[in-house]
Amino acid sequence: MTEPDPRARSGTALLLTFICIGIFMVYLDSTIVNVALPEIQRDLSTGMTQMQWIIDAYALAVACLLLTAGTLGDIYGRKRIFLGGLVGFLAASALCALAPGYDFLLVARVLQGIAGSIMIPVSLALVSATYPQPVARARAIGVWAGIGGLALAAGPVLGGVLVDAFSWQSIFWVNVPFGLVALAVLLAKLPESKAPTRRRADVFGQVVFVVAMASLVYGLIEASTRGWSDPIILGAFAVAALALALFVVWELRQDDPMLPMNLFRSPVLIVAGAVNFLGLFGLFGSIFLLTFYLQQVNGLSTTETGVRFLALNVAIMVFSYLASVLAAKLGPKIPILIGSVTSAVGLIRLAELEPGTGFADYWWAMALLGAGVSLVGAPATVALLASVRPEQAGTASGVSNTFRQVGSVFGVALVGTLLVRHLSDTVPGALAAVGLNPAQRAQAVGALSHGDLASISDLPAQLQGPVMHAVAPIFTDGLRIGFTAAAIGTLIGGLFALVILPGRKKRTSTPSPSAQHIPPRKPAAPDAMAG
Repeated sequence: MTEPDPRARSGTALLLTFICIGIFMVYLDSTIVNVALPEIQRDLSTGMTQMQWIIDAYALAVACLLLTAGTLGDIYGRKRIFLGGLVGFLAASALCALAPGYDFLLVARVLQGIAGSIMIPVSLALVSATYPQPVARARAIGVWAGIGGLALAAGPVLGGVLVDAFSWQSIFWVNVPFGLVALAVLLAKLPESKAPTRRRADVFGQVVFVVAMASLVYGLIEASTRGWSDPIILGAFAVAALALALFVVWELRQDDPMLPMNLFRSPVLIVAGAVNFLGLFGLFGSIFLLTFYLQQVNGLSTTETGVRFLALNVAIMVFSYLASVLAAKLGPKIPILIGSVTSAVGLIRLAELEPGTGFADYWWAMALLGAGVSLVGAPATVALLASVRPEQAGTASGVSNTFRQVGSVFGVALVGTLLVRHLSDTVPGALAAVGLNPAQRAQAVGALSHGDLASISDLPAQLQGPVMHAVAPIFTDGLRIGFTAAAIGTLIGGLFALVILPGRKKRTSTPSPSAQHIPPRKPAAPDAMAG
């Protein structure tokens, strides 16, 4: 075999580097914003419900559009779509940094998520086209897949440093210079590529899916302030149910559906999707809760908060690799069971946090959560890909990624709502014994019932201590509800795996005839977030 030209290797390495820079920014903005939420909340004078939307608006846009974005690249050209997404992402990042208020920031975050959803699947197709040799392609895809874990680890620390050194706006500005360099290089060097077969975008199916997910998330988040029985909330859930039913009927009738429903005939795929969903549900819900606990209850800076998240994120990076090794040796079932129990143990310990709990008392719980999520994620994806035909691997992996992204959306939505509902029910009674005049009490109840503990600093100095002393235990009680819900979810996922997933299959010495003639397939999109 002829050795590749060194100049060609350096050229493809340059392209891979700048493609990965673009993807790194997309994944970074799913984690870097978390540590800045208390500062954004304070600066924009909003409650926790609004902060849930700042996280979920981005994640929801990514989750809803992932399956369609790859099709757009196949139709219109992957370079064109990826660079269009990159330009949109940079423009939306600048709009986030320039946002004068909450509504403007929310719209900009949606635009960021739309652009990011375009870049993720198209980037994998570009990597595949850039590296036609199977061995080199596998290595390049490994680099691509590792970017999500790197961004997950770097996000909280980088965000903390930027916010403490500059302002919360800097977490968005940081994207612009790196993105412009990537844009210039890829515009000049990246060749165009399209799918060999003509595909059609499922526009109606995409719109209905967005309506279903957005309505469901709206109901979950806004129930924190309106209540579960509010007609608007019940109407949102009804719209979500109807839209989801319409989506299923529509997809069943399509020749080239956005989401092939025949995939769900496999119980293994359903379990793998549920396990991925519940794993990311617990992870991102916990990150959301811990951010407010560390900064608003324990009074840490954003940098100190980011450093503490290393216990979680380093465990994710280490066990993402170990999980793949274990899945190869033991099959996916055992690692998923171990991971589910490990995550649940970590979450149960985090549910016991009290005001002032030291890092030495909970770092290991964060590490267990990170290890457990990784032990679940990679083996679940292995099980999923093994349950479908080779030509469906790419679509099945996209479904897996969608489950994970939707899980992160629902995690933040539900645990935040449980916390705010708890605060709304208990804060007025807790403040009754504190010496506040009627005006001060009304102001404090209004802010603290929505999770804005930073508003305590607006009270007279002699009242700040007593108010915090009264409210902080209530806040940690609310955390306990959210962490417990997440722990139950991870255990349910483990139970599904125990009952439905097959055990490890014994290897045979001679491959079957069908195994000897598997046609080449498009590389499946690895799960690049959290293992």
